[in-house]
Amino acid sequence: MSPQQHPEGAAAADVTDASASAAAASAKDAGAMAACALPPSLEGLERAAVVKTSRLSGFHRLGREERLRTVAEAAGLSEQEVASLSESAKADGDVAEHLCENCVSTMNVPLGVATNLIVDGVDVLVPMATEEASVVAAVCNGAKACRASGGVRTASDEPRMMAQIQILDLDGEEAVEAAAEALRSHERDVIAFCDKVDPLLKKFGGGCRGLETHVVGGADTGFPRMLVLHLIVDVRDAMGANAVNTMAERLTPDIERWTGGRIGLRILTNLAEKRITTATAVWKASELGGEGVVDNILAAYAFAACDPYRAATHNKGIMNGISAVALATGNDTRALEAGAHAYAGTRNGGVGYHPLTKYRKTEAGDLEGSISLPTALGIVGGATRAHPTARIALKIMGGTLETGGCDRLARVIASVGLVQNFSAMRALATTGIQAGHMRLHARNQAVSAGAKGAEIDAVAAELIKRGTVNEGAARGVLAEMAAKGKE
Repeated sequence: MSPQQHPEGAAAADVTDASASAAAASAKDAGAMAACALPPSLEGLERAAVVKTSRLSGFHRLGREERLRTVAEAAGLSEQEVASLSESAKADGDVAEHLCENCVSTMNVPLGVATNLIVDGVDVLVPMATEEASVVAAVCNGAKACRASGGVRTASDEPRMMAQIQILDLDGEEAVEAAAEALRSHERDVIAFCDKVDPLLKKFGGGCRGLETHVVGGADTGFPRMLVLHLIVDVRDAMGANAVNTMAERLTPDIERWTGGRIGLRILTNLAEKRITTATAVWKASELGGEGVVDNILAAYAFAACDPYRAATHNKGIMNGISAVALATGNDTRALEAGAHAYAGTRNGGVGYHPLTKYRKTEAGDLEGSISLPTALGIVGGATRAHPTARIALKIMGGTLETGGCDRLARVIASVGLVQNFSAMRALATTGIQAGHMRLHARNQAVSAGAKGAEIDAVAAELIKRGTVNEGAARGVLAEMAAKGKE
């Protein structure tokens, strides 16, 4: 790649010499040298030291500041770097210590609010925690474009999660089938036992709803044949991992006695196929620029529907919005993403990998889009209750126990994924994705380069004009502006 594409690839040894002659350089030369320098936020920081050992005995028993000092010594951090990490942890450091092992600081992520969204006839503001430019804007634009049609309509399953219990050492097909039948005959016993394990869940209307058996492995797979029991549990307003895992583990003696097998893993599945939320919206062709735009979007959708390479990026864009809302509300983004991508592989009979959304043209010539995906979310327990920002985010969007609970959160999140995807599809099918994205990206690069106040928009505009948007170019523009200001 050319130096223009990656200006920070210039030889690091040249930086010091370049800085020494900067005072005598022209504005043009200053801009070129600025492309090789550290951004102002990192100026003066020392180069990374080689860590002698990662074996830090007793590290987990130290206080946060002590751990930070230990890491600083091992990694050769400067006082400025230590102060930066220490300052970042002042607001939420104590909370973070209960959410993360060996915590030394916190890393703040921007919290934006998406506007214009209507979900099931109710306006909603959506907090989104993300560092990626254009994600919040895409939701705002996509939501605004379907307001004339009433916004987004949703449907949601009961909040049922599943735990898997692996049963091994069953000798032959007949033994496997006999074990499966034994489990089915004890379904009522299983339900009663699980409800006693978590009586509070039962009190709030949840609890074990039943079981399923599956046979996996076998000669054609190269793995031993095994029986898998699925416990199906309504977890109400919780994500449910702890509840279903506890039930699965405590059932072990009974399962072994009933089946004669040996118990292997006992763990929930993130493919929460019994906890699906669907969202649907219509965008009028007249609002999009005509039926030709609808046809272009449908062609883009067909591409994703037929090609897994395109589908992967298509679904990643959907998760840009969904994961941002999940992070803002203290939910497990990794569980959501794992479930969504696994679900994309089970659609159409489990053959191939497919988009999470579908699009079609209505009889009126408008565009209808829909999304279906697992929504394993919670508003009680975990970071959702422990982190003050997560609690506030839920209040902003109306996802509290008093205003719809976890069901409302699931419907909003699915709606965000749909309108986010629509905005990306429209951009790709018309002007191209980079036009809008790079305008926002240019501002980020300007800030990273050290621009402040009115300089941010000025630098961003110049980057767009020149057609090169990266931090090195932004530093060059800043240097040019500074040199002109001295004339």
